[in-house]
Amino acid sequence: MTFHQPLNVNQLTPAIMHWFDSPLGQELIEVELGLLEQVLPTLFGYHLLQLGVDSRKPMFGASPVPHRILLGPSLELGMDKRSIVASNSELPVQSDSIDVVLLHHALDFAESPHQVLREAARVLRPGGHMVILGFNPASFWGIARYLRRRKQVPWSGHFIRHGRLQDWLGLLELTEVRSRSGFYMPPFESVRRRQRCGWLHTLARRAPAHSGAVLLIVARKDVPGMTPLRMPWRRKLISLPVIEPKPTARGQMRNRRH
Repeated sequence: MTFHQPLNVNQLTPAIMHWFDSPLGQELIEVELGLLEQVLPTLFGYHLLQLGVDSRKPMFGASPVPHRILLGPSLELGMDKRSIVASNSELPVQSDSIDVVLLHHALDFAESPHQVLREAARVLRPGGHMVILGFNPASFWGIARYLRRRKQVPWSGHFIRHGRLQDWLGLLELTEVRSRSGFYMPPFESVRRRQRCGWLHTLARRAPAHSGAVLLIVARKDVPGMTPLRMPWRRKLISLPVIEPKPTARGQMRNRRH
């Protein structure tokens, strides 16, 4: 897939951070944390890596993984002490070393989402899990994106379809094991207007497909099955006790004669 609107992450980072600090952005963050609380406690390991666009937003609070790192694009005030600054498309991490990789809108605001996903799959260990959080085009927010100026955040994001993400994951030998959706309200900046649209929230939540503003996907990194090598069979001889014949009466008489 070729994206018709290339993104400059360095220029967009201040605008993205400002939007996440807005009341609408904070409400979305709360919904995303609730979705993560449903899946992160079931994913175990020793190392977790979060890729995102805001270095101040750790999303892994519900994870039982002990060693957790947040990777952000720039050095910012208020960063978590476990944060490092690097590019999402060139991770300074060893291959096959991370148990859980969490992508928090890392694909939505990437110059090359394919490359970011490839890097995330590279550092993920076989059997590890990838958690993707992104904007859902099959939602009220996806409709609003076509009606608004796409130079503004968050509408400048890619809004990648669920089916397309499944195709990308399959090419990287990742299998989707779970998906969730949340935040069914229209993207009105006014809290009062969002409250008046409660009936839309109920209607969208009852839809058969994922129709929330945010889409969560959990995928597992699969590897081809391996048949363990068996040691060559060796014949083992079991030593049986030797039963000595008991002397008979005739034999005892012969011994006496001699």
